[in-house]
Amino acid sequence: MIITHRWLSILEGCLLVALGIHLLNSSHLLISGTAGMGLIVQHLSTLSFGQLFFILNLPFYLLAIRCMGRAFTVRTFISVSLLSLLSELMRRYLDFNIAEPVLAAVLGGMLVGFGLIILFRHQSSLGGLNILAMYLERRFGIHAGKTTLVGDILIVSVAFFVFEPAQVLYSLVAFLFMSSVVGRYHRPPTWARVQTA
Repeated sequence: MIITHRWLSILEGCLLVALGIHLLNSSHLLISGTAGMGLIVQHLSTLSFGQLFFILNLPFYLLAIRCMGRAFTVRTFISVSLLSLLSELMRRYLDFNIAEPVLAAVLGGMLVGFGLIILFRHQSSLGGLNILAMYLERRFGIHAGKTTLVGDILIVSVAFFVFEPAQVLYSLVAFLFMSSVVGRYHRPPTWARVQTA
């Protein structure tokens, strides 16, 4: 029962992230981490986001298996593969047309954030920066939201060379909403935790 719950949750987390990224991609916006790298490189190559996301994550599995263990690495590999597959399916069969980029940024950022929370709580990730964020939190107590924010800054810096300034600025809204969700829900606040007698 626990195993079924975990894998259903991982699937749901990947669905939320894939939907958020597809929404942002359809509006020509970005998100942070390896996904953001994939969205940037997508504009410079003939490969799709799903293909690039899978390829870009390959080097991070070595860090994952050495620092986070085999089980975590297997769950992450499956999560990355699921997201890549779902992204390909959404690219082919799901069409978004949101005229207001701020709305797309808010919805996309929140969907990605909540999807990541589900994955984090079931000891999985989407590779890349997520692996680094979880490793730094476990090893040094650095909150995952802070690591994500640093990644956001790096992605924005590179994005200015590929995207129009307005697109990058709208993408910042997505970054902020995603980081806000991860920062607030990654660990339940004290008042929301179940009190034991």
